[in-house]
Amino acid sequence: MSDTSQPGKANVMRHLPLIGILIVAAIGAFTLKDYLNFQTLADNREALLAFRDGNYVLTALVFVAAYVVVVAFSLPGATVMTLTGGFLFATFPGSLFNVIAATLGAVGIFLAARYGLGEKLAAKMDTSQGAIKKIKAGIDENQWSMLFLMRLVPAVPFFVANLLPALVGVSLARYAVSTFLGIIPGAVVFTSVGAGLGEVFDRGETPDLGIIFEPAILLPILGLCALAALPIVIKAVRGQKGI
Repeated sequence: MSDTSQPGKANVMRHLPLIGILIVAAIGAFTLKDYLNFQTLADNREALLAFRDGNYVLTALVFVAAYVVVVAFSLPGATVMTLTGGFLFATFPGSLFNVIAATLGAVGIFLAARYGLGEKLAAKMDTSQGAIKKIKAGIDENQWSMLFLMRLVPAVPFFVANLLPALVGVSLARYAVSTFLGIIPGAVVFTSVGAGLGEVFDRGETPDLGIIFEPAILLPILGLCALAALPIVIKAVRGQKGI
């Protein structure tokens, strides 16, 4: 009896990290949305700045750790955390802190998803037939391009970009590198917005997050998207020509 129960226990244990993340994310969505927002940052800005001035290294470490938790558990407030990084540490090193924290958090949820579901799902997709196998094969052939596109395209939710690679068998190293590099453009933009939050709060306003859709910012990001998609296009053209 114990022998037959072991596989079931093993399956439950494999799913525990992902289940824990989903539970915390659900709780956080209802309990933290009124706290991790711009108003909370505005109300506590003087205390935060004073603590940073007296404990810079500790503030940076606590900030990165908090950001990792927000991303890893898909809690509300990731955008506010990015802006806070700029508010506390300026565009640089704020951008660096934001990218490191977001990458570590993304790696955390990636590992939980792959450990619980990804390996089995990827194996099933490899042995499947028809459209599913073609989709998996297409992703495998263009992993770098697909990973960078998911990070660069503003329309792709960060949560989706964190989970999907884990479910199709992307390696951890490739995922981590593409995440780190792919989120840099957006992180720099929002961190720079955060660096100017003091003046925004003084005017009693909220930051304009639509800045990323300004032509001067959006067009270079779209250019990077086109560059990332170029290998996919080249392979598709070669495939049609039988090269």
